[in-house]
Amino acid sequence: MVEQTTQKQHEVILKDRNILEVSGVLSVESFDSEEFLLQTDCGFLGIRGQELHIKNLDLEQGFVTIEGHFVEFSYLETSLPRADKSKGIWSRLFR
Repeated sequence: MVEQTTQKQHEVILKDRNILEVSGVLSVESFDSEEFLLQTDCGFLGIRGQELHIKNLDLEQGFVTIEGHFVEFSYLETSLPRADKSKGIWSRLFR
């Protein structure tokens, strides 16, 4: 018998610029009403916008839904040491 391993697929789906669905999420590193930092299977994902809030969070399934008005999202460098991935990432990303 052959065992099948299912790997989480990482997807980012933006609907009408006010709903963002992300799969393959490992953790929510930080968030507030203007910025989110998610650790995903494909690296850290920085999200910026206005009036952002979590609508759905299921880390067991690796899924998060965020609502608000999205301005920007991008993947951050994955080669940075873990200690440098806090305020320093945001300052480099959003200059």
